[in-house]
Amino acid sequence: MTIRVLLADDQAMIRSGLRLILDDQADIEVIAEAADGVEAIALARRLRPDVCLVDVRMPRLDGLDVTRALAGPAVADPLRVVIVTTFDIDEYVYGALKAGAIGFILKDAGPALLAEAVRAASNGDALISPAITLRLLRHLAAAEPGPADSDPAKRLSAREVDVTKAVARGRTNTEIGAELFISLSTVKSHVASIQAKLGLRNRVEIAAWAFQTRLLR
Repeated sequence: MTIRVLLADDQAMIRSGLRLILDDQADIEVIAEAADGVEAIALARRLRPDVCLVDVRMPRLDGLDVTRALAGPAVADPLRVVIVTTFDIDEYVYGALKAGAIGFILKDAGPALLAEAVRAASNGDALISPAITLRLLRHLAAAEPGPADSDPAKRLSAREVDVTKAVARGRTNTEIGAELFISLSTVKSHVASIQAKLGLRNRVEIAAWAFQTRLLR
């Protein structure tokens, strides 16, 4: 099945580069491009792409507003949004993730990681660029301390704690299954249970929670 992608970036050169990379993949097709946030929302709602790659800084509406409109808590049928960013705007990116983005990668992450991020998002298995995961989340954990709970993981089973830590390290479901010697379906069940118990919407929020509560240092 071909993964249908929407590109949203105000720089035509960036969009062209991303399109060349993605269209070169046999299982990925760029179906539309948007040069600003308003256009991105309109196209995404009309075309319902499998994955939206959204830049952080765009005219009219920025990436945070786009993410909230397409994948926020109030959206009945959210789309899968991946933020494509540079590293010098940590807090802004985190705001987009809190607004519902499923993952984020650097613009210079390279063709292989970009394609992998699209495939992961299409499967609901978020990919956070390894180059920024630990630094970003540790920075935010220090800036936003979690609840004063001596045992933040007491609501989780021992196995769910293991899965939570693996998610926070940026592992995919397949990698978690291999590390913990459990099936892919079992990993997915644990992730769903963790989200339900902690009131979290996606893997990115699980990772942020793990760092903010100091479950993973």
